[in-house]
Amino acid sequence: MLAQTVFRKRYVRWLLSLGILLLFSGCVDEPSSLERVQKEGVLRVVTRNSPATYFQDRNGETGFEYELAKRFADDLGVELRIETADNLDDLFSRLNQPDGPELAAAGLVASQQRQQQARFSTPYLEVTPQVIYRSGQRRPTRPEGMVGQRILVLKGSSHAEQLREMQVRLPELKFEESDAVEVVDLLRMVDEGQIDLTLVDSNELAMNQVYFPNVRVAFDFGDSSSLSWAVTSGEDNSLLDAINDFLARAQKNGTLQRLKERYYGHVDVLGYVGAYTFAKHLQQRLPRYEKHFRQAAQDTQIDWRLLAAVGYQESLWQPEATSKTGVRGLMMLTQNTAQAMGVANRLDPKQSIFGGGKYFALVKQGLTDDIEEPDRTWFALAAYNIGIAHLGDARKLAEAEGLNPNKWLDVSKMLPRLSQKQWYSKTRYGYARGGETVHFVRNVRRYYDILTWVTQPQLEGGEIAESGLHVPGIDKRKPAEEDAPPL
Repeated sequence: MLAQTVFRKRYVRWLLSLGILLLFSGCVDEPSSLERVQKEGVLRVVTRNSPATYFQDRNGETGFEYELAKRFADDLGVELRIETADNLDDLFSRLNQPDGPELAAAGLVASQQRQQQARFSTPYLEVTPQVIYRSGQRRPTRPEGMVGQRILVLKGSSHAEQLREMQVRLPELKFEESDAVEVVDLLRMVDEGQIDLTLVDSNELAMNQVYFPNVRVAFDFGDSSSLSWAVTSGEDNSLLDAINDFLARAQKNGTLQRLKERYYGHVDVLGYVGAYTFAKHLQQRLPRYEKHFRQAAQDTQIDWRLLAAVGYQESLWQPEATSKTGVRGLMMLTQNTAQAMGVANRLDPKQSIFGGGKYFALVKQGLTDDIEEPDRTWFALAAYNIGIAHLGDARKLAEAEGLNPNKWLDVSKMLPRLSQKQWYSKTRYGYARGGETVHFVRNVRRYYDILTWVTQPQLEGGEIAESGLHVPGIDKRKPAEEDAPPL
């Protein structure tokens, strides 16, 4: 009897101990989404492959969304791992998989339908949905004018949602959706007359306008909206809170503004006429000189497309160009600069390109070490145009105004002051046409963007041929005639 009593007491204590263990084990929280990212050391981000989000060129990964996501990963102290979705439905499907990416950064509007699929961060970029039509065709000025038109938009996009909402008021409005296209394809189809209308956001049109000189904005489709990042649905706010904190700091310290300026701040400088002209010259003139730009790039370690962009801004790739001030040639070299760079004949395109490339490399090397990329390249372009002395004056003006003398966004605000007496009288080197230099840098950057995009690996081949802009392997092609039919 005593033995049974002892056994029962031990059994009760064992049950109590087991219950306590189970109770405490149930209280152990699973790691939060932010803790998992930090523990694994990797932030997985799903995005779209497009000029406005993410793409790869010969220099590596780039794009607005990539740059911002990379800064967030660096802020967390983890590696960024990018994956691309085939379409928007695929993007949200991946985001909500148990082992899927933690974040979607793809130029997303937090529409009502999407808020049922994911949670969204605070906004970081404001855009306007726009109706796009082809120049020469009837321009609709309001939704009623879209009735009876061939309309195609991205499947699963916020634009498709907007059109469905419009159908409540205009049942006769018809449109199609496709998950086999991207924004670039939609604009090309409008440009070529395959469809009548499409809807895209203003930032994506700005990035792609120059490739399709026939596309025009018909009207803004509703009010502006904001782009946000998305995370999976649920109650775990740790990663979302970290994202919002990062975006707030990025807004406050100027990171967002610099990225916006870099990718979107200079996209409207060409206009429709400039876009058409550049597209024509890209096809007709560049093939004659591309090999020289590539050879000069090997000698100077400067991207050949940047040198080509400078050459286009200077002369429209015309080797006999001459200005009223006496600068001559494809790279528009002064007599003194040509002599210093060993150029005997400024009108010889090869000599001019090699001389201009050598001079640009020297200018860039002459900048102070505290100027980092990509600002270093933009400063070098400015110094190539206005001289390193006047650039130094503008940097000092920026510093005096409490701005960052090592950031192009800040210094570009000061350069126009060099033509105003109240300002240049305070500088060491005096008057200069600084406003022209800002214009020069903006244009070169835009030409460089275009050349970078049309020569990136995934576009080489059929898509470039279809675009009519530029075909690789130019050494095997005969130069196109100047009176070739318009693109």
